[in-house]
Amino acid sequence: MPVALGDRAYDVVIGAGQLATLGDRCADLFGRTRAFVVIDDELPSSTVDLALGALADAGLEVAEAPVSASEETKSLETAHELLRQLGSTGHERHEPVIALGGGVVGDVGGFVAATYKRGAPVVQCPTTLLSMVDASVGGKTGVNLVTTSGLKKNLVGSFWQPSLVLADVRTLASLSEREFRAGLAECVKHGQITANVEQPDLLGWIESRTATLKSGEDATLTELVERNVRVKSAVVASDERELDAEGRASRMILNLGHTFGHALESVRTLSPDGDPSHAPLLHGEAVALGLVAACGAGQSAGLLDESEARRVRGILESVGLPTRVGSLPQVETLIAIMGHDKKARGGRLRLVIPDGARSVRVIDGPPDHLIRAGFEAIRA
Repeated sequence: MPVALGDRAYDVVIGAGQLATLGDRCADLFGRTRAFVVIDDELPSSTVDLALGALADAGLEVAEAPVSASEETKSLETAHELLRQLGSTGHERHEPVIALGGGVVGDVGGFVAATYKRGAPVVQCPTTLLSMVDASVGGKTGVNLVTTSGLKKNLVGSFWQPSLVLADVRTLASLSEREFRAGLAECVKHGQITANVEQPDLLGWIESRTATLKSGEDATLTELVERNVRVKSAVVASDERELDAEGRASRMILNLGHTFGHALESVRTLSPDGDPSHAPLLHGEAVALGLVAACGAGQSAGLLDESEARRVRGILESVGLPTRVGSLPQVETLIAIMGHDKKARGGRLRLVIPDGARSVRVIDGPPDHLIRAGFEAIRA
């Protein structure tokens, strides 16, 4: 599948067993040169060996850089160490950085590629559902930053489009059930914005397959990723750098559920099921709660029928995602956290809320009562 961005266009290759083609595809794009591979250190050795073996078989010289993938290690310190290793290997500007792992590895690897010698090519090889359907496509890279008010997600970064995205759905077999479910939250989000970019009814497709999505069948997973990437790539092609804050297909619409979700993620004691040992929320779990909160705000604004809000909640629950959370802080505390969101403009929040069944709109400077309604919709 092509992502249409003119001279920055690239292909997203999706399917079972595609990781074995990594070496040949890189050789075609870059020649038989060197590759610097940033690897999630918790990936199964079989996945790592397959990728590295494919590169070596195609004649590429490989340097490996294992990293620990967490929100705490998604940092300038990790990026600095990777850049130091790149410089030590004598990596050239035309040689690829390959990110093999989930969203954290993709974001950090992409950021390192964007900043090394003012830009080296990056190949994204996502191995989680969340990174396949969202993080690997679109060119957003970055790291978190610890400020005086706490850890801020993706506060330092760059738009840097990959040269290739290679999504092998068989790598999803290594995910825990919780991690797989978390990725489905981004799929439901994409289903809520298909009318904005004139894409088929993804939400209805998911709703009719909630039982089979967890089967792990190659064909089902391939179609799931493909349908989501079509939505994501259509949005990115219309607004690559999130500059069009008002347009119907603005990239801002991809933030549905995320402004609420990022605030919830920052409260590290929240759990998806009330068990403290399961805290903090995974990103996808926070997004799922954020989608329900956005529906609550949409209802309060008179844009969304109660039946549609119930429908979204029901789909999320049917795939095992949380829709309410206990021990939620006071709304005033959460609103203060949201004020630090990097998507705020001029100190004013921009909130994406549903506007009907499959479309959304961006609200600039939403009144507090909309935000309050959103958080109350998820309070257990």
